Amino acid sequence: MNGAESLVRTLVDNDVTVCFSNPGTSEMHFVAALDKVEGMRCILGLFEGVVTGAADGYYRMTGNPASTLLHLGPGLGNGLANLHNAKKARSGIVNIVGEHASYHIKHDAPLTSDIEGVARPMSDWVKTSRSAAAVAADGALAIEAARAAPGHIATLILPADTAWEEAASPAAARAPAPRAAISADAITAAARALTCNQPAMLMMGGVAVRGRALELAGRIAAKTGCRLMSEYNNARMECGAGRVRVDRLPYVVDNALAALKDVRQMILVGAKSPVSFFAYPGKPSVLVPDGCAVTRLAGVADDIEAALAALAAELGALQSAPAGVASLHRAAPPTGAVTLDGIAQLLATLMPENAVIVDEAVSSGRNFGAHMHSAPPHDWLNLMGGAIGCGLPLATGAAIGAPQRQVIALEGDGSAMYTLQALWTMARENLQVLTIVFANRSYRILHGELANVGAGTPGRKANDMLTLDRPNLDWTALAKGCGVDAGRAASLDELAQQFKRGLSAQGPYLIELVM
Repeated sequence: MNGAESLVRTLVDNDVTVCFSNPGTSEMHFVAALDKVEGMRCILGLFEGVVTGAADGYYRMTGNPASTLLHLGPGLGNGLANLHNAKKARSGIVNIVGEHASYHIKHDAPLTSDIEGVARPMSDWVKTSRSAAAVAADGALAIEAARAAPGHIATLILPADTAWEEAASPAAARAPAPRAAISADAITAAARALTCNQPAMLMMGGVAVRGRALELAGRIAAKTGCRLMSEYNNARMECGAGRVRVDRLPYVVDNALAALKDVRQMILVGAKSPVSFFAYPGKPSVLVPDGCAVTRLAGVADDIEAALAALAAELGALQSAPAGVASLHRAAPPTGAVTLDGIAQLLATLMPENAVIVDEAVSSGRNFGAHMHSAPPHDWLNLMGGAIGCGLPLATGAAIGAPQRQVIALEGDGSAMYTLQALWTMARENLQVLTIVFANRSYRILHGELANVGAGTPGRKANDMLTLDRPNLDWTALAKGCGVDAGRAASLDELAQQFKRGLSAQGPYLIELVM
């Protein structure tokens, strides 16, 4: 077998069985190997940002890395923004990046670049295979790196001659090391902070906002009266009826400061000490209030569930009923003119159980979470790194990773234009993704940010940089051009009709919500 085949076999043998791909000439032997090796599902994306964003979404739903296949340095460069988001989400991804044949690099052909230099800022592990015999072992190392807690970006660069020359047998990747245990001292310090008769809060992130860890946090809150709050962005958060309610830290600095002002003991559980998204004149970067002590229980790579279990045991909270568990409440869908609260209420009312919500609504969806606690149980996936253009690819990967669940993408029109090619992949793979595009014809968030940074009132030139008109985007036409059925809504009544139509569709559907 050649090097490319040994790599594909190594990936499949180690349960990396999905490859999001946008190949070129240097990757043709890898492409050919897909027909020789059973077990790899290869999915084409028409832009590399779709490929890398989909791999992020896949990992968030499965906890297992997918691979990507990218063409040389420029192809990797096109995917970097969503690799940034994936890195902030702590998603495990194995990037396979083609390179010129080793003897060809010295000729400085047009596509020659420093691929390792391009890869390093958005990768946790980077290596170039130096021979066909090393490819399988290097692939196993990449898998090990991607699976290391809490999830990492591994980039393996594959020169063309190492792909086509004779190679060794596939290699086995070692199982990931267990997450780091928490010291008894950390447990004692957190318990002391929660029982010192001062207003306390668990600030939560990572796996703390789902599964048994979330339930344990609810038991601790019931026992101690502490508040529960999560970071503003979460890779995957379990929400809805039957689950412990955790409010997200507000995005807007003044709102975040107000939400935290009374806290005197903050315990970090898989979260970082909170800071503002950007710097603003006259406002603090650090959001922890004066006089508030910060105690670190567990970092995002630590064994968060075990840490919370030990803390609950220390507090005598293991038998306490979790606090803040909401009951299911399905109200009648709201009607009339489109409002942000109305959209959120409609979503909470009509979403099916166990839906996966991918949120890149940016400004429009900022406060939707407050309406979701009595909705059916669901998962909520945020834009982690702030680089827009993640939502549609993330929904694509989530649908591949959780094919039995309805994916609902909440998408700003400006953000969607970055990676609208994902719609084509949704159609080709017949994915169960319902997308709502919030067509406010602008980068709405930037209107607020212009004021927040004290830059003044926009004039004609500045306004042209913030609006998406002249011409207006036609999202129903754009969707149908990519093979996705679509409809338009301009009221909550029409949105409800379109939403029900989208849920009944056998495949992807898009709603252009005119705002």
